[in-house]
Amino acid sequence: MSTGPSVIRILTVDDHPMLREGIAALVASQPDMKLVAEASTGREAVEQFRKHKPDLTLMDLQMPEMDGIEAMGAICSEFPEARIIVLTTYKGDVQVLRALKAGARAYLLKGLLRKELLETIRAVHAGQKRIPAEIAAELADHAVDDALTAREIDVLRLIALGNANKLVADQLGITEDTVKGHVKNILSKLGASDRTHAVTIALKRGIIEL
Repeated sequence: MSTGPSVIRILTVDDHPMLREGIAALVASQPDMKLVAEASTGREAVEQFRKHKPDLTLMDLQMPEMDGIEAMGAICSEFPEARIIVLTTYKGDVQVLRALKAGARAYLLKGLLRKELLETIRAVHAGQKRIPAEIAAELADHAVDDALTAREIDVLRLIALGNANKLVADQLGITEDTVKGHVKNILSKLGASDRTHAVTIALKRGIIEL
């Protein structure tokens, strides 16, 4: 097949071989697309990008060694024109914002791959940005929320692991009263009724991961 300017050269990055195979089959069926490389970790993604300089990269977020956000940051700092589509199971608005800030041009849920992947590839290659309506709505819902501080996220992460305030205080080198103050702020900012509810919201929105 010709790899002239009309063919979109694609790098796919995911640690699940089955998903990469599915994408490869979809791409192979299109006369205007060609899979030029695959990677299973963020580090491999950066190496393969440097080697092949694809027109478009399909990037998973959750991977060993280096995650998708870090890999995108590394690629986009070296190649600002890189066109990257994030493929993920995560709908959380915080996760989406991180991806967009790292350089993603589109965000696609893995459940919609068969239906929307090819169209999204063509749109992003043509210079467009794409975010599914349900994710855009989630972003809009939280646009005016007060963001959690880095310290509040640390506290919430430790609470999610089942630690009581005293243990959280010990691990962070702060007082128990300070932890209680952070918890109060976290509940207020997330609109949560208690600690468990706060953890549930934070996981759903991608603020923390377990």
